[in-house]
Amino acid sequence: MKDTLTKRAPETTDPIPFLDLARQHSELNEEFVTAFRRVLQSGGFVGGPEVAGFEHEFATFLGAPECVAVNSGTDALRFAYQAMNIKPGDEVITVPNTFIATTAALTQAGATVRFVDVDESTLTLDPAALAAAITPRTVGIVPVHLYGQPADMDPILDVAARHGLWVVEDAAQAHGAEYKGRRVGTLGALAAFSFYPGKNLGALGEAGATVGSERERLETVRRLREHGQSRKYYHEVEGYNGRLDALQAAFLRIKLRHLPRWNDERRNAVALYRDALSGISEIRPVVEAPYARHVYHLFVVRADRRDALQTHLSGLRIGTGLHYPLPLHLQNAYVALGLRRGAFPVTEAAADKILSLPMFPGLTETQIGRVADAIRSFYRG
Repeated sequence: MKDTLTKRAPETTDPIPFLDLARQHSELNEEFVTAFRRVLQSGGFVGGPEVAGFEHEFATFLGAPECVAVNSGTDALRFAYQAMNIKPGDEVITVPNTFIATTAALTQAGATVRFVDVDESTLTLDPAALAAAITPRTVGIVPVHLYGQPADMDPILDVAARHGLWVVEDAAQAHGAEYKGRRVGTLGALAAFSFYPGKNLGALGEAGATVGSERERLETVRRLREHGQSRKYYHEVEGYNGRLDALQAAFLRIKLRHLPRWNDERRNAVALYRDALSGISEIRPVVEAPYARHVYHLFVVRADRRDALQTHLSGLRIGTGLHYPLPLHLQNAYVALGLRRGAFPVTEAAADKILSLPMFPGLTETQIGRVADAIRSFYRG
């Protein structure tokens, strides 16, 4: 396969984008227009049957009892944390190699963040490091299903059960990913999803959802998204304007029907990538764990001389990304935690080498071959 891909790579300067939403959406244009007209004619622009329909369909897709749609993945996390009754001084354990929404929503809910390092092969939360991080103030754990791969949930849940801790899954990048045959979002007390446009299931704007099986906690999420209302103008608590608009829900209902196929296309592309890159010793893809069905929101490799390689690929009009170049414990936003370089060596070493290669449904074998050839030409000088 490696040689075949190389021979098929054309002499071309056509750009290979990191993400190609226009291509993905082109086949759905008429459905989007029909949905827009339906919502426009209904006069119901916030909540309503489109949102309720999406909530039911996404919960069914996951195998989760209930789904509460909100206006962003960040609010999905924030409301989930608040539904766990966080109090000032409570500690919650998560990882430093994630987008800041994971932790910002925690601190905004009143918790103190406590980081642990990640597994070297998967870059998800290391269960072996988890137990040692628990203190008398620890109340919960937030495993991040990074890049589309589930964290190793069984040992995480075992630790949580032994210490009486709750688990909220950050599934913002893992729509349809599976852990030992179960879709993520069904493993902890609650889970949060983002539908930011670039996600495997993305809206045409901002959207998110909290899912789970604990009805009372999900009712709290519903109240929080509706200014704390249990019914109109009757406020049990102070809440937020966290509602999802009907138009985004209508678009998501269309795209959800295509998600299994799109995830399969991502997995097929990764199989081609792994074959095409297999002879390049300076490139090491992040491992797909035996327990996981990865959905490859991102295809991430460790690359020697990463920054120079990224510049080389940019010069050849090949898009790439860095997810994430500076771990959270080293960000200015968390300087008050007093953590320095060396605190989480696996995370830090990965941050210096990780590179996200082009990944989207419809990525062609020819494009993958061209990316592989460009990488090979860099290392062979």
